[in-house]
Amino acid sequence: MNPNKALWEKGDFTKIAATMRNSGRALIDSLGVGPGMAVLDLGCGDGTTAVPAAELGADVLGIDIASNLVAAGNARAAEAGLGNLRFQEGDASDLAGIDDDRFDVVVSMFGAMFAPRPADVAREMVRVTKPGGRIVMGNWIPGDPTLVAQILKISAAYTPPPPEGFISPVSWGIAANVVERFGAAGIAPGDIVCEPATYVFRYPGPPAGLLGAFRCYYGPTMNAFAAAQGNGKADDLHNELAALFAVQNTGSGDDTVIPATFLKVTVRKPAAEIP
Repeated sequence: MNPNKALWEKGDFTKIAATMRNSGRALIDSLGVGPGMAVLDLGCGDGTTAVPAAELGADVLGIDIASNLVAAGNARAAEAGLGNLRFQEGDASDLAGIDDDRFDVVVSMFGAMFAPRPADVAREMVRVTKPGGRIVMGNWIPGDPTLVAQILKISAAYTPPPPEGFISPVSWGIAANVVERFGAAGIAPGDIVCEPATYVFRYPGPPAGLLGAFRCYYGPTMNAFAAAQGNGKADDLHNELAALFAVQNTGSGDDTVIPATFLKVTVRKPAAEIP
C-alpha cells in the first residue's frame, strides 16, 4: 500500500477534525466562497473546510487519499443534505481525471503538505485551478513552538528514520520552498503570499483527553507510540506530549483550547490573456 495512504487510514482523523471545525469554517468565511464557485478541497479529511464551503453554496469536490475519510465525508454531506458536495479518493501528487482549469478555489489545510513529491503537488494544484483563481494552503511550520509542529517534532524523535529521499511534510511550512515549488509550476513570486495564521483546537475536556485522541487516532502520533512501545520508551513519549498539551492549553475550566500557528499560503493563478 502507498505509505501515505496507510498513514492516514491507520487511525480515524475524524476524531481530530472534530476539534478543528470552528477554525475551518472561519477560514472558508474569509475566502469569499459563495454560490456559482467551484471549490476543490485537497486532502480534505471528512470535510472540515469542504462542508462549510458547500453550505455557502459553492460546488465542492473533496479529495483525500484515505478511503475511510472519503466515506466519512460523503456521510456528512448526505446527513447535511448537501447535494453540491461530494468526496472521492485521490492523490494530491497526481489528480488523475480532474480537468485543467476547473476550480475557482483550491483549498488544502494540512492535507496536500503530507503528499509525496511536493513539486508534483504544486504543479497539480496550479493545473486544476482556473486562470484568475486561487490556491490556499495551510502548512505546519518546522520548529514552530505551537502544538502541531511540536507534536510532529516530538513524534519524529521516537520514530525510525524515514527512507532515503524522503521530503519532510513540514518543508511546506518554509516560505522559500513554497515560492520555489509554485515557481516551477509557472507562478511568479509576486502572485504568492505567505503569512502566519492560527488554527484553534477545541476539545470538550482536559488536555489529557485531547492527547488521548491524538495518540489513538492521528497517524504520525500512532506510529511514534508503536515504535516507542517497541523499545520501552512509550512512557517517555507520553510524558513529553502530556507536558506539551498542558502548557499549550489556553482554555478555562474543563475545556481545552490550543492555538497552533501555521503558514497560510495564497497563490493567484494569472488570468488568461485575451488574444
